[in-house]
Amino acid sequence: MSDPVASNSSSLCKYMKDYPRTLVAYVKYFGKVKDNVVTAEMSGIDSKGMTLIYKLQSGLPTSIRVPFKPALSGYDDAKPRLLTMKAEALEGLGMLKVPQLTTFRFPPKAIMTPFVFLAYFYLLAAPPPGTTLFSIPATTLDTVFTPANAFRNLTGIGFSVQTLATILGVIHTAEGLYTLTLCRRYVKGALVTALYVGCSVLFGVHIWKDLKKRAQDKRTEAAAKFE
Repeated sequence: MSDPVASNSSSLCKYMKDYPRTLVAYVKYFGKVKDNVVTAEMSGIDSKGMTLIYKLQSGLPTSIRVPFKPALSGYDDAKPRLLTMKAEALEGLGMLKVPQLTTFRFPPKAIMTPFVFLAYFYLLAAPPPGTTLFSIPATTLDTVFTPANAFRNLTGIGFSVQTLATILGVIHTAEGLYTLTLCRRYVKGALVTALYVGCSVLFGVHIWKDLKKRAQDKRTEAAAKFE
């Protein structure tokens, strides 16, 4: 099976000729070349990586291989990946400032988190048959939680309310701490940072995923304007 990126290598190499400073940045950052790189060009590209030829101020042309991690999924993935790597290289070399978000955005998908929590507690922490809760008759509770108890009997998976709350609390606290590390890099302002961290603790994965997407969009937008 032919490599869809390699079969379009010549057109991609031609396309990258319009971005000589980007190619130099690739060499210096991903190739870890510390010396003064005068010129660089892409001589080949496939789904697993690109080959770059560069010249130093004094010396013969040298070839390096820059791998893609992960590999490209196809030709349409090539230019977006090259742009993402451009942003990383320029920021890493101090040639482009890391963009800062100054506003908070609540992703609509996050509104589903409370319902997911309820589903977890219903299925995984259902009261055993015969339990009375808040003056609700045991027969009523047994009827309501019949599917949940059937799930527990079938799978053997079950927790106390306190144990499940602790597990979810630890996971969401970790997500809040991870969000804080993202905010230190991509967010400007204590209030916006607090909103992101707090909402990550309460609503989980959708908050920090949206934060990463917003930051990546701004990074690639800034990188696209550079050359």
